[in-house]
Amino acid sequence: MRLPSVVLLGIYLITSDAFVTNLPHQRALLTREVNSKQFISTSSDEKVLAEANELLKAMPPSSSVAPPAPGSSSLSHLCPFNKIMAANRGEIAVRIDRAATELNLKTASIYAYEDRNSAHRWDSDESFLLPASGTPVGAYLNITNIINIAKENGVDAIHPGYGFLSESAEFAQACEDNGITFVGPSVENLVTFGDKTKARELAIKADVSVVPGTSEPLTTTEAAVAFVEEYGLPVIIKAAKGGGGKGMRVVNKKEDLIPL
Repeated sequence: MRLPSVVLLGIYLITSDAFVTNLPHQRALLTREVNSKQFISTSSDEKVLAEANELLKAMPPSSSVAPPAPGSSSLSHLCPFNKIMAANRGEIAVRIDRAATELNLKTASIYAYEDRNSAHRWDSDESFLLPASGTPVGAYLNITNIINIAKENGVDAIHPGYGFLSESAEFAQACEDNGITFVGPSVENLVTFGDKTKARELAIKADVSVVPGTSEPLTTTEAAVAFVEEYGLPVIIKAAKGGGGKGMRVVNKKEDLIPL
């Protein structure tokens, strides 16, 4: 079933290309957006609202929609979860919610007080305020608080998005310890690739071509100088356990090597 265009009440209702695989859930999503009065602020929106209400009337009641037949367009069979939480904010969380909706999942979001008006709070079936943790960003890094919210509200999977706790082996382990699926790499993989020297060793064992580099973290200036003398410049100095580009420095001149 393809829907007519009723887009943009501040954020999307349903796009003209949306393909409904789960009518009851999509109906709830549309109803929530229509009832969010803060997205309706100008007279031109009244026409959009009328179109949305007509669309709601045309959609069958939730109780009359049968489960998708085997081999149908529904993607729900691809995912064993019932409710997934996006442990992130903004556009990242919005994209997770959209994907989860297509998989017939209930969605939950978390938000810091400073993000109380952000789109991701309104784009999920449920949203929960994070306790303050020093800073707005700190709220999204408090593993204990996030796990507690998930357990108290029947969340059986957490998608971390990217950034924040997405590369945290501790967070992935906490999910596992509490019977929650971490949608991402295994704890073992996160531990391995969190240490760049271990990740390099693993790549070499898998016959992946790598550029020349040290097999262990450097601890002396003599070792750094010896490497440069063997392989030449430029080189990149990187923190062994850095992430996201942090701790990387390009050295083009030998006299700049030691200060770094």
